[in-house]
Amino acid sequence: MNLQGKIALITGASSGIGFATAKLMIAQGARVAITGRDAEKLKAAAEDLGENALAIRADLDELSAIEGLISQVEQAYGKLDIFFANAGISGPTPLGSTTLEAFERIMRTNLTSVFFSVQAVLPLMREGGAIILNGSVMRQLGVPGTSAYSASKAAITGMAKVIAAELAPNGIRVNTVIPGATRTPIWTRGAREGATLDGVESVFGPRIPQGRLAEPEEVAAAVAFLASDAASGITAAEIVVDGGSIGAPYGAPMFNQG
Repeated sequence: MNLQGKIALITGASSGIGFATAKLMIAQGARVAITGRDAEKLKAAAEDLGENALAIRADLDELSAIEGLISQVEQAYGKLDIFFANAGISGPTPLGSTTLEAFERIMRTNLTSVFFSVQAVLPLMREGGAIILNGSVMRQLGVPGTSAYSASKAAITGMAKVIAAELAPNGIRVNTVIPGATRTPIWTRGAREGATLDGVESVFGPRIPQGRLAEPEEVAAAVAFLASDAASGITAAEIVVDGGSIGAPYGAPMFNQG
């Protein structure tokens, strides 16, 4: 894969999948604008990524912040070739005890802000460009207590296909990456405060055919492929990076204990 000379924007790139993708794209020759809500983490990420990274602090739940982000990207780069809508949050929304505020907060970040971010980047997208949305296997697993998160990711899948149809005449491809459980900080924040990634892997690993969590770099490789000219004939498609969780669930170690 070669992204030499490409300009990319990645949301939620202070850590995890977004950061790994930015690092890989820069290694492949791209210049990358990254966003995040935490100014200190964003600054540290940009310093780690080097001179071809531009850090723009933005809370994309606010439409004015999206507009400001696009303005800064335009001033810095003029145009975009790649947009990876990666920013997202999780949180428990169990039936019977969930507030409207908690439910809508997840939907706003994971779905509404993604739609309006895609809409906002369109004037900057060059013909031949690529938009990648970050979905999740949670869209179909039926995990109790995750209604808002799972619904938001199911909606991403459907929305990506609509956007792909609308942008096909513009020569812009739209695809989705579907991660399974991945070693990112999302597992140690919010309601999971105090958890460790090794602890999470000990619980979820036996349920995954490959027996482990995915690494952020593995998801990043799928995103970079979809963003590259090597995927020039691919739109409205998905790449699932989940160790076989939804494709071959009975291959998981928990089903193979003799």
